[in-house]
Amino acid sequence: MLGRLVTRAPRRILAVSGLAFVVFAVLAAGAVEALSLNRYEAGGSESLAARAELAERFGTGSPNVAVLVTPRAGTVDDPQVAAVGAALTRELGTFPGVGDAWSYWSPDAPATLAAEDRRHALVLAWVPGDADRVRAELLPAIAAEVIDPLATDAVALQLGGADEVFRVVAEQSRADFVRAELVVVPLVGLLLWLVYRRLAPALVTLVAGLFAAVAALGILRVVALFTEVSTFAANVALVMGIGLGVDYGLFVIYRFREELVAGRAVDAAVRATVRHAGRTVVFSGVTVAASLAVLLAFPFPFLASFAYAGVAVVATAVFAALVVLPAALRLLGRRVLRRREPVPGAQGFWFRLAQGVMRRPVAAGGAGVLVLLLLGGPALAVDFGSPDDRLLPSLQPVRGMYDAVRAEFTTEEADAIQVVAAEAVDVGEYAAALSRIDGVLRVDSAAGAFADGARTGAAGPEGPSRFLAPDGGTWLSVLPTGERLASDAPGLVADVRALPAPVPVLVGGYPAEVADYRDGVVERLPLVGGLIVVVTFVVLFLMTGSVVAPLKASVLNLLSLTVMFGVLVWGFQEGGLAGLLGFTPTGQTEPSIPILMFCIGYGLSMDYEVFLLARIKADYDRTGDVVGSVPRGIARSAPLVSAAALILAASFAVYATSGVTILQMLGVGMALAVLVDATVIRGVLVPAAMALAGRANWWAPAPLRRLHDRIGLAEEAPDREPARAMDTSSR
Repeated sequence: MLGRLVTRAPRRILAVSGLAFVVFAVLAAGAVEALSLNRYEAGGSESLAARAELAERFGTGSPNVAVLVTPRAGTVDDPQVAAVGAALTRELGTFPGVGDAWSYWSPDAPATLAAEDRRHALVLAWVPGDADRVRAELLPAIAAEVIDPLATDAVALQLGGADEVFRVVAEQSRADFVRAELVVVPLVGLLLWLVYRRLAPALVTLVAGLFAAVAALGILRVVALFTEVSTFAANVALVMGIGLGVDYGLFVIYRFREELVAGRAVDAAVRATVRHAGRTVVFSGVTVAASLAVLLAFPFPFLASFAYAGVAVVATAVFAALVVLPAALRLLGRRVLRRREPVPGAQGFWFRLAQGVMRRPVAAGGAGVLVLLLLGGPALAVDFGSPDDRLLPSLQPVRGMYDAVRAEFTTEEADAIQVVAAEAVDVGEYAAALSRIDGVLRVDSAAGAFADGARTGAAGPEGPSRFLAPDGGTWLSVLPTGERLASDAPGLVADVRALPAPVPVLVGGYPAEVADYRDGVVERLPLVGGLIVVVTFVVLFLMTGSVVAPLKASVLNLLSLTVMFGVLVWGFQEGGLAGLLGFTPTGQTEPSIPILMFCIGYGLSMDYEVFLLARIKADYDRTGDVVGSVPRGIARSAPLVSAAALILAASFAVYATSGVTILQMLGVGMALAVLVDATVIRGVLVPAAMALAGRANWWAPAPLRRLHDRIGLAEEAPDREPARAMDTSSR
């Protein structure tokens, strides 16, 4: 039915699609600015409950704004510098929207708020509210109305804090998005011309990719009206929109060419392409969308953002491939053909490679598996941790601020763990016990400051009253050492929570929030992995009627992704690629990024698996040849898969030059995963596995075979059909 529609009214369809593109473009124009960079927090966690208690009952919280005060000469104890520091603390504390502020110059302030050589000191502030408001409104206002007027030739002031860091990260990702647009579009256009050797099919395929990307961004703009959507989702939508739009466009045009070469008239070729190849595109789209939709199983806006982006990208790419592109092909007709089409059934490189592998499947397959496992081996050393300012290049001012804090301060005061007690009790003994935990530098409380189990002085900034609530209750600040914070912050949080308290307590603060986020991510991994496998199994079963082929595909896809994770750990966590790409390794990996990459990588791997199995199964159904159908199917699909993989990998690789390490990880990891999947997996391991399985490749229990006979769908090979006497659309 869809095929008939696009052949009867192609111009009308293109006109309506063009109008839709304009609407989506208007929405997409404001999409990047409407998106945000979510905080790392786990809804319903103990740390968020502690944050709420601190805000409501004590009027304070973890400092999310910081200002580094640096005298041009002398120390922070000089009268002129101290006057600036005190004024900054006072004005910041009274600035509208700021809930609390303290500094090195506050009464009873700890010495750790200054550098060991007294060349720097910190002013800290707690600014309540959601991340968008703090980053978009309050931080620029604080910089313009408080910091800039107080900065002098004698004293330099640098704005920082977690929200300032991620505000700059969001700005950098937006800049990278614009640069990627300028590079990806002409790059993909050039690669498409090299693939087709004709300008017309290259342009319509590129238009399909642009339609998918722009429409997906427009959809994200609408979604952002109702929920938080991460800035990084726009970067992924751009690359995947163009990549999948081009991917599906290549598949449709390759099939259309085959139908024309087989002798069909243009109208019949379009209908056959939509009817047969369209099924494969839908199967592939469902697989990719499902792989990303499972991110909704995580109760975190950051990861959910990529589920929205993935589903939007797939929906728009499938629409472009099955509606917009066929209408254009109906008008282009035979102009999409090369001047010299390859001979059908020609035995090229991929045919000979698959045939050679199938002669020695154990040796070839074993070698391929060994190479993948060796390259993926470093993944065993993964160490999950939280992101910080080192996501940014060292030339960024806020990054330079924290380089100075790490190098010259005893520890980072903003990373204190906060323990909130509902009742006001004598917490002296409890504070002393907390201070004896390995990795705790100091504990501040209403009972005073404690270190190594002994009271060392008065309470922290502003005295005991800061730690007491008017309606009863108290809280304690547990300051980690720099070493424990860098090496095992989640373990320290667990130690604090495990210590018996005199009354029920809630443990929060930035280290606890990150630990709760990490635990929430890790806890859901089995569920997400299981959902992906089940969904892709069902899709591949419906396409092939086999229970063996989906299991084999899942195993091979996991093998291909081990390389990506190995490079992620070796290249980014351990710094193997730091010199080449210009980032600073932290020795840890932010946990949500590998999960995101797994879902994208798994979906794209299944995308290629669907294309490959569709051709092999169609050949097997037509000939019944278990062995010969594999190299023939690979030979027919390999040019398509190789071209699509090259274009998608090149699109992802553009982000290797990003100024944000997370985007570099995505760019390098996904480009590598796509290339490995399209070469080692499809060229070596697939034919080896299918040779070993033999006729069992297409086996299913009798009940499932009967089910597939009723509801299964598969692509069919083009049959020859006499050309009509006249084909006006090809003129």
